[in-house]
Amino acid sequence: MNKKPIIIGIGELLWDMLPTGKKVGGAPVNFVYHASRSGAESYAISAVGKDSLGNEIMQEIDKVGISYVIEKTDYPTGTVLVQLNNGIPSYTIIEGVAWDYIPLTEKMRELAQKADAICFGTLAQRSEVSRNTIQAILSLVPEQSYRILDINIRQHYYSKEIITESLRSCNVFKINDDELSLLKKMYKKQHLIDEEVCRCFLKEFNLKFLILTAGADYSRILTPDDSSYIKTPKVKVVDTVGAGDSFTGAFISSILDGKSLSEAHQTAVDRAAYVCTKAGAWV
Repeated sequence: MNKKPIIIGIGELLWDMLPTGKKVGGAPVNFVYHASRSGAESYAISAVGKDSLGNEIMQEIDKVGISYVIEKTDYPTGTVLVQLNNGIPSYTIIEGVAWDYIPLTEKMRELAQKADAICFGTLAQRSEVSRNTIQAILSLVPEQSYRILDINIRQHYYSKEIITESLRSCNVFKINDDELSLLKKMYKKQHLIDEEVCRCFLKEFNLKFLILTAGADYSRILTPDDSSYIKTPKVKVVDTVGAGDSFTGAFISSILDGKSLSEAHQTAVDRAAYVCTKAGAWV
């Protein structure tokens, strides 16, 4: 009997303060949630505060049955103010919160050494403490496992240095079309079309997969010797919160389950489209 793959998401864990009320969020935990829905043994690694918002987050995570290694710190639980414009979110992210101070623990180290896949981003690396923890965990993940960078650019919380270091630490790169436009300028590749830029990153950083999502238009997944392109299905969008995370979680779970590139891509597209028809990331 095949064991379930072990999948980790490490980074921000917070409350999305939506116009309709608060929902648990953070790209790594959203990724973990959807990976668990695809049958993986999934763990969120993060930190919350010793406060009522932290207690409530833990209760919500327990309800949906995600496994976790979540430390309690002396900093407040993270919150993000989310405004929706025609279902498209914009974020105001509060600084100096618990997930900026994720401590490195022995339990995290042990988990990293067993991981089949780990997802991380640039946002949680805005602070030195969490950046050091994330990089330490990545260094312990087995060489053959998937290390997924979802850059998740927000506000001013990124730099070329952190992005480049993160690209060197990953072998799967997930990016959307807006982020690609920013990186074209940052890496001086404006003269190239999108697919050529993606091929450059694929080769330069020795990636196994590069995942490009272009919202309502299409998604493309590249490997060194293959590619898959799918037009985004038309659905009635409630909001797009967590759609990208659900895409990545479903894709990696499917690849670990032995599906082909095109099958895993279709599974990811279907999952993300469904998430867009519901409020919030956890559906």
